[in-house]
Amino acid sequence: MVQTFKDKFNLKYGFPKGTSHSISEISKLTGYKLSGLQTVFNRGIGAYRTSPQSVRPNVVSPEQWAMARIYASVSPGSKSSKIDKMFLIKK
Repeated sequence: MVQTFKDKFNLKYGFPKGTSHSISEISKLTGYKLSGLQTVFNRGIGAYRTSPQSVRPNVVSPEQWAMARIYASVSPGSKSSKIDKMFLIKK
């Protein structure tokens, strides 16, 4: 079974699989500035709306897509972490 970035995040920080987090919780846990994570979230919303052909069928909202982008961005070595690294600034 494929492990999502959300699952990897929860494993790393000791949460049960499938646990959801707010942007501010992710900021506190990772040490990244809330403003940077909010920018990544907004970029995720924009990507969902401007590139609907790339959205997977199981994604039901722009917010879900944006949160997935945040989880991917805070995961070292992911494509999103490289794309969004300029926004991910430690506090």
